[in-house]
Amino acid sequence: MPALRVHVLGLLLSLFACSSLLAAPKTLDARLSEYPYPFAVKELALNSQQQSLQMAYMDVRPGSANGQTVLLLHGKNFSGAYWHDTITALSNAGYRVVVPDQIGFGKSSKPKAFQYSFHTLADHTRQLLDHLQVKQVSVVGHSMGGMLATRFALMFPERTSSLSLVNPIGLEDWQRKGVPWQSVNDWYKGDLGKTPEQVKAYMTRSYFDGEWKPAYDPLLALQQGWIRGPDYPLIAWNSALAYDMIFSQPVVHEFERLAVPTLLIIGSRDRTALGRNRAPEDMRDTLGQYGELGKQAAARIPDATLVELDDIGHVPQFEAFEDYIAALKDFLASTTR
Repeated sequence: MPALRVHVLGLLLSLFACSSLLAAPKTLDARLSEYPYPFAVKELALNSQQQSLQMAYMDVRPGSANGQTVLLLHGKNFSGAYWHDTITALSNAGYRVVVPDQIGFGKSSKPKAFQYSFHTLADHTRQLLDHLQVKQVSVVGHSMGGMLATRFALMFPERTSSLSLVNPIGLEDWQRKGVPWQSVNDWYKGDLGKTPEQVKAYMTRSYFDGEWKPAYDPLLALQQGWIRGPDYPLIAWNSALAYDMIFSQPVVHEFERLAVPTLLIIGSRDRTALGRNRAPEDMRDTLGQYGELGKQAAARIPDATLVELDDIGHVPQFEAFEDYIAALKDFLASTTR
């Protein structure tokens, strides 16, 4: 009997240890080697700025193809993995779906030195499509990915069937509105000082109007895991370089040049604005007014369709998936050629 008690106690201690291990906060390295993606990940070798880099991507083929390809471009605080539900829905509708992680993001290389520009990232994406022998795509970009998607459509209109912008940042020029510039070193210092708790607090406040739900937890995994992981200084440096690109390379002044059908899906509660904390206090509430910014952008883009999602924030594909995917699928069906 005592031996049985010892055995049971040992099992309980083992189970407790396992549960504690499972509950332990996740730590992630620069290339997310321990972070599974929803679909198979491949890599494209790039020679860019005198260095060899690896661009990770998912290429999801549908069971019954309709002959069209959709390119999904992720935002600044995300990776290709967060498109999971969108990939599934589009694949089920017959679309081939190509989802890259841009250099500096997700499972792709994190260079120690790199001159980030939307032109460069768009050209990397063009090289990926050439590698996959995809001639034409419907481009979908969210957040920072909306700025990149716009640049891609401007650079490669012959490769772009349509453009869909999901709560894109860059609908206003923050610097021209009076937000002070700051150096890459200062961007880096700010990122390096972040804690996992601050990441969640920022997303809760900025993306979801103060209300966090368990369904949003996947959005935390990368940023929090990197902060806890061994490579965070390198991650923070790439993040700082990307912030400088976003702030200093606006696309909003070129909307009139877009020559493809364009969909704007705008969660009107969104208030995302880069550098708001550095803006004069009396200006801060005027920034990131997506209800107005969406209308202004739609008026400037020659062939634009605006879908407004009331009381929805920065990430409609998590907060209002059914409304978001219905608008996207309707638009894709009407514009593919």
